[in-house]
Amino acid sequence: MGVNVSVVAVDAGNSKTDVALIGADGTVLSTARGGGFQPPYVGVEAALDVLAGALDEAFAALPGPVGSVGSVGHVSACLANADLPVEEAELAEALEARGWGTSVQVRNDTFAILRAGVDEPRGVAVVCGAGINCVGMVPDGRTARFPAIGRISGDWGGGAGLAEEALWFAARAEDGRGEPTELARVLPGHFGLDSMYALIEALHRGTIPLTRRHELTPVLFATAVAGDPVAGALVERLAQEVVAMASVALTRLGLLEEEAPVLLGGSVLAARHPQLNDRIAELLSARAPKAEVRAVSEPPVLGAALLGLDVTGAAPEVHRRLREQYA
Repeated sequence: MGVNVSVVAVDAGNSKTDVALIGADGTVLSTARGGGFQPPYVGVEAALDVLAGALDEAFAALPGPVGSVGSVGHVSACLANADLPVEEAELAEALEARGWGTSVQVRNDTFAILRAGVDEPRGVAVVCGAGINCVGMVPDGRTARFPAIGRISGDWGGGAGLAEEALWFAARAEDGRGEPTELARVLPGHFGLDSMYALIEALHRGTIPLTRRHELTPVLFATAVAGDPVAGALVERLAQEVVAMASVALTRLGLLEEEAPVLLGGSVLAARHPQLNDRIAELLSARAPKAEVRAVSEPPVLGAALLGLDVTGAAPEVHRRLREQYA
């Protein structure tokens, strides 16, 4: 007799991929980590090859050989860059062609964060990392979501967006087009430079890679805490944006007047900046008084695995056993 894998759980973000193989009783049989999942830049098949590498590692770490043909069950894949239902369908088709399981479900990776933080598939999650997104779900299968593609889909916020806004205000403060702000000093100072002009030149000419802009987001929050009004206004706007997305998702699912979890995830919100997270809780209490706001600490791959167990109809004790292993 070999090992039977009930759920293949995949949480694939832009920078890393986590895989967990789950037994029918909820036991985590093996795990692995691979590179980022970026089909828009490398193509779908090359992106799936990255997943394949992580899956190969996870299967190689099993305590025995896979039992038989068909002994690998459902693939629950929560993937970055699966922003639209049509993209989820296309990626699901590509995964099915790989033959990694008997069935496949693809969701945007924000659903993994939501499901990881709740004991049943019910609630809303707002994720603010490099970008910003919000999803919601209820047990009957209904969901709420946004395209979350960027400014063309009405989004504002995320670490990258905050850094760009901070740079915009700092540049205008230095050359006189805008109001004074400490950002004009602390942003270039973070990189050891003495002016915004020097920082603009360094970013434009590649002396400082554009990918390092995310380092400026914590600088923005620190400047806001120190009392700078421009930085504080950006933090306030982000809090309002998070509450707007959460309120809309709660309304769509009929949860605005009910007790429902609102989970905060992603690097910006999980950092628990008091000025941001406390303000989110304050603003949301006025819109949804019964909402329960908290930051998610559970790993998203747990959410992908729980979503897989939801599909397979696993018993509540199986869900509990799985969650205990990630406690």
